[in-house]
This record gives sequence, structure tokens and C-alpha cells, in this order.
Amino acid sequence: MRKKSFSHKSVVGMLVTGCLLLSPTFAGSRPSATMEPQTGTTAETSSQPELQGQPAMIGSHTIIEAPNVEPQSTNFFEVWAYLIAGSEEYLKPEYPITDLGYFSAELNTYGELVGVPNPKKLSGYQGRVHLVVACNSTSLTHFALDPKGSVRSKLIEDLVTATANFDGLQIDFELVPKRDVDTFYSFIKELRQRLPNKILSLALPARTKTLENDVYDYTRLSALVDKIFVMAYDEHWSTSKPGPVASIDWCNNIVQHALATISRDKLVVGLPFYGRTWGNVSLDRAFYFSGIQRIMRENNVTSDHITRENHIPTFSYTIQEVTVTGYYDDVHSLTFRLDNYFDFGIKAVGFWCLGQEDPRIWSHISISQRELLSQ
Repeated sequence: MRKKSFSHKSVVGMLVTGCLLLSPTFAGSRPSATMEPQTGTTAETSSQPELQGQPAMIGSHTIIEAPNVEPQSTNFFEVWAYLIAGSEEYLKPEYPITDLGYFSAELNTYGELVGVPNPKKLSGYQGRVHLVVACNSTSLTHFALDPKGSVRSKLIEDLVTATANFDGLQIDFELVPKRDVDTFYSFIKELRQRLPNKILSLALPARTKTLENDVYDYTRLSALVDKIFVMAYDEHWSTSKPGPVASIDWCNNIVQHALATISRDKLVVGLPFYGRTWGNVSLDRAFYFSGIQRIMRENNVTSDHITRENHIPTFSYTIQEVTVTGYYDDVHSLTFRLDNYFDFGIKAVGFWCLGQEDPRIWSHISISQRELLSQ
């Protein structure tokens, strides 16, 4: 790759300016929703019609294409997508989305429910809306779920009240302490009893096999809820070695295990819209598709520099002895993965999250009632 004379500080600036910056996460979790200030307009992430014979565009820029772009078209009974509160402009009425996870309410220091988004801001959306409640702290999770204290009972009351304005509730507690496994199950069971007429779902980390004493036991938890959203992403994460966020073979293994432990009618398989970069001087970041495109433009990465690793596009470039490697998903890799899920007979898929995607993906997904392939 061509080298340039930039200072270390300017290299960092180029990697994060105008792009989504996500905090470090562990495998199986969803990235955080921290947003860097935008240097452009929202048009940067809007889609343009795909016209035969014309280059694909994102905003006013031609997409820097990976080789062999051959998107598939698939259909599912349900398509879920997460929407971060405050980013409602990314939800378009024409998108084939049956279920929207509105992200997210959280627990404050005292275990109280805060930040419940207002579903009235989604007045043009016709599908189901689920309140997502997230907690990514082991100590706060332990504190809030302790059945001996008063915090848990108040939290459950607040969750029931808040869910009245939604079609469902999704619990996304990703750091439940191992010793609190039974406490977590009793908490979910109590929510099920208190919300008999709502769709209760869980967002769970990806598994390729059954783990001993697993807090997130698929079989046990799926018996308590209506839907299990398996977060089939972050195979490689911010502090791992570079690699796909969700490689095809890894995803296939996740689906096989999920189908063996979760009812097909309850399973929602999650896909990532975001990509990641890794640097040899700790420049590891995660980005929107539009952010990946901007980085490639700013660093003279062309289509000739992009390859595919089992359908996943990847690239690298070097600036003043700083080597950056990126993996991301485009319309080809996303639809290839979706086509695999279709072949497995998956009924429902979901995406983290709206605004981060290659916008062409939406023209290759539809909702229909179809015959499942025999397994």
C-alpha cells in the first residue's frame, strides 16, 4: 500500500473523524452506541437507487466495491432490526422490518429504569416495537436482580409500566454473574408472569456448543420467553486478532447449535451491519458501512486493494509504519449469510443496527410466508 507522511495524531484523527466509534466489547456482545460527531450530513448514509450500468452510490460518493458483488435475495417470516433512540431518521417506512428493537432503556446507579424511548417518535412505522432494556455491568446486574432487596421488585414494576406502550420487552443483560444464574432465571420467569400479553424476548450471546454452567443456557431460557435473539456477531472484537465480525462458517455453527437448543419459532438470528479496523498501535475501532467507506477514500484504498475472505470483504493500508486492517460486511456478504440462514430454515433474522448498513441490503430482503426446507 502507498505510504503517506502523517503524524500518529493525524492517523488517529483520520480513523475516527465522522465515523461511528464503538467501545471495546467482548465476543458475543453488541457494540455500544457511542457516536462521534459527524463531519458530513445524514445524506452520507442515505441510499441511492441502484441503476443498471451505473456505479453504486452512498450519499454523493461512489461505493468502493469489494470484488464479486453478487447479492442474493431472501425472504423471512420476521425481520428484526435495532434502532438507537435519537437515530430515528435511519428508519425508513419502505424497509421490510416486522419487529423493531428500540434501543435502549438502562439501569442507573440505583438499579432504577431510566431512558425509556418514546414510541410516538415512530409514528410512521407499522410493525411491532419492542422496548430494549440493557445492562452491561456485573455489579449493577447483581444489585438489581437480588431477590432479597427492594430494587428488584421496583424494577419489575417499572418494566411492566414502561412496556404498556410497546408490543414487547427485550432484556439485554450481557454480564450476568455466574453465581446469579438462578436469580436471573427467576427474574425472567417473573417478568413472563407479569407480562402475559406482551412479547418477551432475550438478547443472548452467540454459542457454538453447550457450555457447562452457562448463565445463558439456550434451552432453559427459551422455555421462559417468546423469542431468543442470538447475537451472531463479534467473533473477532476490539482486542482480538483481526478477522471477520461474523465469518460464514462460524455463523453456520451458531445456527446449528441454536436450532438444536431453541424452538425454530422462537429463534431470531442476529447479523452485524458494522465493520471493524485493527491497528498495530491500538487504533482498533468499529464503524458504520459509510464510515468504512470514508476511511478507504481518505487513505486511497481502492477496489483493487479489497479482497474477500470466504465472502467477507477485507483490506489493509499502511501510514508511517502504522498498518490498519479492516473487515466489514457489504450487500454481498450480508445476503450470502442470509441465504445460508434461509437454507437452514431460519424463520426470523435481525440486524444490529439501523444506520450502520450498506443501504443496498434492503432491496434484497422481503417478508413472506414460505415453505421451510426439510432439515
